[in-house]
Amino acid sequence: MNDFEKRFSRQAGMIPTEKLLATKAAVIGVGAIGRQVALQLAALGIQRLTLIDFDEVDFSNVASQGYLWEDAQLKRPKVKATRQLLRRIDPHIECEIIIDRYRPKLDVGDVVFCCVDSISTRAAIWRSLQHQVRFWADGRMLGEAIRVLSAADESGHRHYASTLFPPSEVQQGSCSSRSTIYAASISAGLMVHQFTRWLRGLPVDADTTLNLLA
Repeated sequence: MNDFEKRFSRQAGMIPTEKLLATKAAVIGVGAIGRQVALQLAALGIQRLTLIDFDEVDFSNVASQGYLWEDAQLKRPKVKATRQLLRRIDPHIECEIIIDRYRPKLDVGDVVFCCVDSISTRAAIWRSLQHQVRFWADGRMLGEAIRVLSAADESGHRHYASTLFPPSEVQQGSCSSRSTIYAASISAGLMVHQFTRWLRGLPVDADTTLNLLA
């Protein structure tokens, strides 16, 4: 067994390596949840990944999003800082970065993790990609309340569309206004778990809510 085969040895019975290696995925928004999703995907072994975000690392992102002190000092773009760490996890990964907001013309592949702050932005991205993606995951978090939505079939698409309520109905705050690294990591783990269910041909959970204080 060579080093690359050893790389997947412990998860081989749980996650189909061939399907994982054939997947091209995108993480839109690499803040609290999105950065953790990207790190988990890289550790899992995904080889083609696109990161999309226009923001730079701030010192407030160290505690809540897991960025490094040096990233904040240098005001690195979040996608650059995240790619640097992904390549330390797996130097084989092909990681494209886009320092910008999501644009409809972008080629994001057929797996998308939507990790943006606002409902209106989610809705715009969903309208653009709903007929293109085969698996979609959306992580929402406010403080220690987590909601993960997944869509991989018509039923999931209908349910997801029903959650895109008008901005006026949104609870005050955003994913970045009140967040902790542990809640973001849990949310990311739930999203990546749904992705692995999809890879295995298992039904995905359309809507999962977890309140860590309840």
